Amino acid sequence: MTTDANAPWLIVGLGNPGPGYAANRHNVGFMVADLLASRMGGAFKRHGKAQAQVLEGRIGPMGPGSRRVVLAKPMSYMNLSGGPVTALRDFYKIPTANIVAIHDELDIDYGTFRLKLGGGDNGHNGLKSMTKAMGPDYHRVRFGIGRPPGRMQVADFVLKDFSATERKELDYLVDRGADAVEALVTEGLERAQSSYNS
Repeated sequence: MTTDANAPWLIVGLGNPGPGYAANRHNVGFMVADLLASRMGGAFKRHGKAQAQVLEGRIGPMGPGSRRVVLAKPMSYMNLSGGPVTALRDFYKIPTANIVAIHDELDIDYGTFRLKLGGGDNGHNGLKSMTKAMGPDYHRVRFGIGRPPGRMQVADFVLKDFSATERKELDYLVDRGADAVEALVTEGLERAQSSYNS
């Protein structure tokens, strides 16, 4: 599975729409996407053909090293992310291997990242929906949030805001997540993994 150097990339931050979810652990994908949008100097706009907010632009160094990207936040709920992502893929004619999902990951410690291509959904409803819609062969930037403490249910944990202790590092980690996405798109998976997988 190789990426097409000339095709644009579709970078998808996963989350739930609405102010009530904005600071939840489950919304780190939206947080990274928002930072990438500010780095690109643009603002999200509602897409006419997909239930998503999008920003078209370029990331990476000026010149031949930059890449055309469509940055997106699905405006469906997390468990329905596959519909908007597939609609955007088809609209922009983007190969599945040029799609990046940014999402929270329970099985990785808070503050840790893993970049990969393909694989299972590990119970993540956003990935489950995307994989059902278009298969598993897309990139993932997995943002570790750790496991719930004690007997807290997973659903309660991911839909809660980050703790006060976690918030001290959150801005730095969102920044690092955005760096990881840029490295993946401009330098390729292996180089990005060597820099950001910890």
